[in-house]
Amino acid sequence: MTNSTTNNTSNTHLLEIEQVKKKIRMNNFYKGMLFLLPSIMLFSVFLFYPLFRTIYLSFFLTKASGDTTIFVGLENYVNMFASPLFLKSMKSTFLFVFYTVPTTILISLFLAVIANEKLKGIGFFRTIFSSTMGVSVAAASVLWLYLFNPTVGLFNQILDIFGFEAIGWLTDPKWALLSVSATTIWMNIGFTFLILLSGLQSIDSSLYESADIEGAGYFYKLRRITIPMLSPTLFFVITVTIINAFQSFGQIDILTQGGPVNETNLLVYSIYREAFVNYRFGSASAQAIVLFVLILFMTYLQFKLGERKVHYQ
Repeated sequence: MTNSTTNNTSNTHLLEIEQVKKKIRMNNFYKGMLFLLPSIMLFSVFLFYPLFRTIYLSFFLTKASGDTTIFVGLENYVNMFASPLFLKSMKSTFLFVFYTVPTTILISLFLAVIANEKLKGIGFFRTIFSSTMGVSVAAASVLWLYLFNPTVGLFNQILDIFGFEAIGWLTDPKWALLSVSATTIWMNIGFTFLILLSGLQSIDSSLYESADIEGAGYFYKLRRITIPMLSPTLFFVITVTIINAFQSFGQIDILTQGGPVNETNLLVYSIYREAFVNYRFGSASAQAIVLFVLILFMTYLQFKLGERKVHYQ
């Protein structure tokens, strides 16, 4: 009888403790949600609603005002993938990413490794290397527009000095995408350089001291210490640079407006023209969803394959 009473009392205490713990967890949850409420509201207005609205519009034909008219289902997607113009835009986008991302990373890494050396006056060069970060897309594009000018541009003047013919950097289909890519690389180097330099400076110096004692050479330390220890920063930079490359717009609009013959009509600019020039918001929404899925897939691929080689300290 005594044992039974003791067990019942013990069970009652356990239930009371569980109820108290549950109440504390619920209170913590509500407090957390209260703190998150401003962010949730902002995300809902500026991210979630536009996303769902875009998905909704992609299944309709629309008026010039953006109002829906006829439900067409997947017809916008079918017509899009059957369009030579859209397929050319996809090809140009992938070529643009291929040109800009590896080149930006390699140049920025080279500059960061140099700037990380303890040399007299290196602070000046760090400022110069990162200076493009402070230049807006519009200002940078106007600067390069002048450099690419077929008559008074610096590049053609240099070619003329050496006896070469002038090049239509932004008007020749062979050169237009490369020219826009060069502008983008220059614009992105400052940010990428700063991130990589901060990653290099966070590497423990004792690793290099131990390698020096062992008699390791410069390139051995670069391959065995610097790159592995910098891999988390490289992983971040590569992911961000890929996403930014797919979303490039400003320099395209100022330098080429998608020309010549749609050679630089990247996906984002194609969406802009479809929506705000042709006023086909349904088709533009379908392209936007394809771009969203494409970036999502590339990011997933980067996390799935690239993160395996990341060495976390």
